[in-house]
Amino acid sequence: MAAHLKKRVYEEFTKVVQQQHEDLSTKKLRLTKPSKSAALHVDLCKATSPADALQYLLQFARKPVEVESVEGVVRILLEHYYKENDASVRLKIASLLGLLSKTAGFSPDCIMDDAINTLQNEKSHQVLAQLMDTLLVIGTKLPENPSVRMRLVEVACKHLTDSSHGVRNKCLQLIGCLGPVEKGVAKEAESQAAKDVQKIIGDHFNDQDPRVRTAAIKAMLQLHERGLKLQQAIYSQACKLLADDYEQVRSAAVQLIWVLSQLYPESIVPIPSSNEEIRLVDDAFGKICHMVSDGSWVVRVQAAKLLGSMQQVSSHFLEQTLDKKLMSDLRRKRTAHERAKELYSSGEFSSGRKWGDDAPKEEIDTGAVNLIESGACGAFVHGLEDEMYEVRIAAVEALCMLAQSSPSFAEKCLDFLVDMFNDEIEEVRLQSIHTMRKISNNITLREDQLDTVLAVLEDSSRDIREALHELLCCTNVSTKEGIHLALVELLKNLTKYPTDRESIWNITPIEDPSQQFLHQSLERVYNFQHLDPRGIQELLEFTIRDLQRLGELQSELAGMADFTATYLQCQLLLIKALQEKLWNVAAPLYLKQNALASTAAKQILEETYKMEFMYSGVESRQVVIIHHMRLQAKALQLIVTARTTRGCFISELPHMQGSFVDKLLDLMPRLVTSKPSEVVKILQTTLRQSTFLHLPLPEQLHRATANIIEPTGESDNPLRFTSGLVVALDVDATLEHVQDPQGTVKVQVLYPDGQAQLIHPKPADFRNPGPGRHRLITQVYLSHTAWTEPCQIEVRLLLAYNSNRSKASTRIPKSTWSESLEALPPSENGIEGTIPFSKAVKVYIMPKPARR
Repeated sequence: MAAHLKKRVYEEFTKVVQQQHEDLSTKKLRLTKPSKSAALHVDLCKATSPADALQYLLQFARKPVEVESVEGVVRILLEHYYKENDASVRLKIASLLGLLSKTAGFSPDCIMDDAINTLQNEKSHQVLAQLMDTLLVIGTKLPENPSVRMRLVEVACKHLTDSSHGVRNKCLQLIGCLGPVEKGVAKEAESQAAKDVQKIIGDHFNDQDPRVRTAAIKAMLQLHERGLKLQQAIYSQACKLLADDYEQVRSAAVQLIWVLSQLYPESIVPIPSSNEEIRLVDDAFGKICHMVSDGSWVVRVQAAKLLGSMQQVSSHFLEQTLDKKLMSDLRRKRTAHERAKELYSSGEFSSGRKWGDDAPKEEIDTGAVNLIESGACGAFVHGLEDEMYEVRIAAVEALCMLAQSSPSFAEKCLDFLVDMFNDEIEEVRLQSIHTMRKISNNITLREDQLDTVLAVLEDSSRDIREALHELLCCTNVSTKEGIHLALVELLKNLTKYPTDRESIWNITPIEDPSQQFLHQSLERVYNFQHLDPRGIQELLEFTIRDLQRLGELQSELAGMADFTATYLQCQLLLIKALQEKLWNVAAPLYLKQNALASTAAKQILEETYKMEFMYSGVESRQVVIIHHMRLQAKALQLIVTARTTRGCFISELPHMQGSFVDKLLDLMPRLVTSKPSEVVKILQTTLRQSTFLHLPLPEQLHRATANIIEPTGESDNPLRFTSGLVVALDVDATLEHVQDPQGTVKVQVLYPDGQAQLIHPKPADFRNPGPGRHRLITQVYLSHTAWTEPCQIEVRLLLAYNSNRSKASTRIPKSTWSESLEALPPSENGIEGTIPFSKAVKVYIMPKPARR
């Protein structure tokens, strides 16, 4: 019996039962994010005091909020706002409402009514000002709704009578940013306050608080920036504000006067205490000149900068800024009848019958008959002698802008610019040199001026010496002795500063290049349709050779010749790769033919990237043609892939260069159902039938080049250092015609074992001695394991590029909710490739083993 039971137990444990799986309905798991509004509501309910509630709000402000949760969070905040008695908590809630309104994808029109209603019972001035700022954010976020803006302007006008300056400031700012700028909108509005926004703002020019007066002027300037033409009547009010006691008001008033002078330059305005009238731009110029002597250096800097942009001023007013004494042509002239009448009334012809009839009359105030304020005389002289170097720099820049448009004024201000070469501040001296270089076409240096200029060659600053070398390249000297003197001083400079040899050797007269041969060569190439394929290739080869020779002989045309030769070389490679005899071969010979075509396509791609990113002055017309050539190279790669791929080639088309494939799909729908052999024929035919695009050349085109001065690579003495540690290698290089060198120029170090090191120089390592030129002075830190003997490393400069740089430059706006958070470091993945644009310099190094 026991054996029988044991057997049954074993059978039960070893029995296999198969169950049929029924089709059970699958349950989907839905993940939900915790509600921000619910969490905020719980936190605010837990707050036992205003300090706790404020702490919860501060913590909530540091967290991001999704678009879907914004409206719920706003409702919770408004609900708590009505219950809260503490002003600091309400202030924080009002601030959070403004931040939430800036959330991308959220339309704040649903909370506008609630935000306006909160203004009615609010007593705290700080909270009112913050609520007005929130309304400004809401109105800015809804630009397509003029009725909403009009309503917000009306609300702001009602609160302009508030006793707090902060509330009035925010109201004026809102009116300036949201006020109507179109006449049609103002006519349709019913509110009288919104019909004349300029009058409302102008009434606050005389506010008792200087901060409100400043806000009113800035609001008027904001209306101008938005496209509203300001009324000329504001000019007299703005002139009175120049005598305000507060520098913020005077600074804003100077800006407003400049704007009005650009809007109404030819309008006639009367001179105070006189019957004379002058042009508004001349009167404004004189008043801004007077502000160059203001007590605040901030106002002086702004006034000096604005003077440079006033190009429509009369020449005699312009020349008066260089003389501290009032010129006679700026005094009111009296007729001979008036002078005779004054002489008679002065008593010179007295008869003696009446006592005292020959007594001298009251002297006439000469200031009352001046056409320009006496304080404005010699404005640039005062600016160049100012104690603040910022004012002196601004005055030098203004002189440069005015001298570029007036050759006569350039000659008159030359002495003052030369005197600035002896300024005590290096930045002022450097700016003066750059300014004189910009106006070099309008000036000629005398010998005494040349002596002062050449004395700067003794300066200890390399930047100033190199900038002066650039100036001597393009400056005219009045005598032959001056040229000899300059050469002697340059030789002395070379003896004292041997590192300046590269900059001094580049001082050559600039020639006027002729582009006749270049254009003739291009026209000859563009008309080759009548030639056979062999003749086309020979013509392209001869033209490329001529262009390369032209670039070697004439340096000014080197960039344009190299650019054109590179484009023709790409076209020649494409023609050779598409020869009929190379494609009509048997299948076993595909491999050799594909290798030739692949090499040509790869070389064309490399050359097109060089054409796009290694030349300055390339315009959009040339970029389009470069992209067209690159597209053809991609099509050539596509043909090679099609000839070597079987089966699922059509399914892989979307993963290849979409732009070219999409174009073919639009033009030839049959390509979708074609076999790989038919696709090859279609692409091949399209490439052969494509015309040779004419490449228009811009006026100025230069190739980016770099020359490494240090290290020279001539020393056989190795640079020794302990392995595992670092050693600094000084790198000094000159860059020519490089756009944005701070973001594109990299230093590459190649070690003998194949390792490569890419160094990003700091922006402060780049200097700009002249237009189109940069100087890179930096240090490269080297490190490696121990070597048995010295070896050479290669140091070269690379030019980084990104084909999507135009899109990358337009950065995505940062989320307004996380403005308080620190910005993340920029990604280095934006570099698509690098192009060597300098010769490699070899340096001996020797990492020694560490001593134990």
